[in-house]
Amino acid sequence: MGTTVQKFVVIHADDLGMSHGANAAFAELTALGVSSAGSVMVPCPWFLEIAAMANGNRQLDLGVHLTLTSEMKYFKWRPLTKPPPSAGMTDEYGYFLSDVATLRAEAEPEAVEAELRAQIEMAVGAGIDVTHFDDHAGAVLAPEFCEIYVRLGIEFQLPILLTASLTTYGGIHNLQGVADEDYRRHAEFALAQGFRIFDRIIETPWETTSPPGATYRQLISGINPGYSFLALHFTKPGEIDTIDARSGHIRMAEYDLFRSSEFRNWLGQQGLTLIGMRGLREELRARPGKDRRGN
Repeated sequence: MGTTVQKFVVIHADDLGMSHGANAAFAELTALGVSSAGSVMVPCPWFLEIAAMANGNRQLDLGVHLTLTSEMKYFKWRPLTKPPPSAGMTDEYGYFLSDVATLRAEAEPEAVEAELRAQIEMAVGAGIDVTHFDDHAGAVLAPEFCEIYVRLGIEFQLPILLTASLTTYGGIHNLQGVADEDYRRHAEFALAQGFRIFDRIIETPWETTSPPGATYRQLISGINPGYSFLALHFTKPGEIDTIDARSGHIRMAEYDLFRSSEFRNWLGQQGLTLIGMRGLREELRARPGKDRRGN
C-alpha cells in the first residue's frame, strides 16, 4: 500500500479525573473541536464527575489512563485493590508510590495486573464507553509491566498507546535505564497483533521557558505525515495551582492557548487531520491482525 501522506493527529487530554479543572477543560475544548480524545485516572478524586460527563454525552472519546503512581506531594490517590504492603505498590500510608523507578523495583506484576483490571472494570461499570488505554507517567511501559499492558489491549480489543521506539515516545518518559530494545520488543508484538503504532507522541513541554504560543506552534509545525499523538494536560484555573504547584501554571497556560480563537484558527490551517481514538478502536476490531504502522 502507498505511503501515508496525511498528518493524522490525536489531540488528547491526559489526567482527567485528577481535578475538576481538567474535566471542565476537556469538556470545553471538546465542544470547541480542538480536543479529540482524553483519558481518565480512575483512582483519582474527580473520577465520578468525568464518568457523569461521559454518560451525559456519549460522543466524548474517553480511555483509561492506567495509573500506578501518585506523584503529587500532598494530593494523593490509592489503588482500588487495596494491595498489602508486600505487593510493593504503595508507600507507608497506603498511597501509590510517587515514582516509576521505585514501582519497577518493588511492585509484584500480579498485583499490578489486578489493579489495572480493577481500574478498567470500574470505568466500564461507571458507564464510560472506553475507547483506548494509555499510560500515566510511563509506568505500564516499563519492561516489568508492558507485557500486561499489551495483553490487556488484546483482551479488551482496545487501542493501546505505543510508538515503535522510546525515542519517539515523548522522550524516555520516566523510564531512565530502560534499553530501547526491551521496549521495542513489546511494540513489535503489538504491531503484529494488529494495533496501530503511532509515529510520534508529543507531550506537554514541561520545561519550556518560551511563551506558550511560540512553543506549541513550533511543536505542531514539526509534525510529519503519519500518526501523531499530542499528550496534553489542559486544566482550567482553580485547584490545580495548589495540587501541582510546580507545573500547574503550564497546564493552565495550555488550556488558555488551545481555547483561544486565534490559536484555533492557526491550528486549522496546519493541514492536520484531527482524529479520535474511537475510530482506531473500530479499525482494530474490524481488521484484527493487520499491520497498521500508517497504512
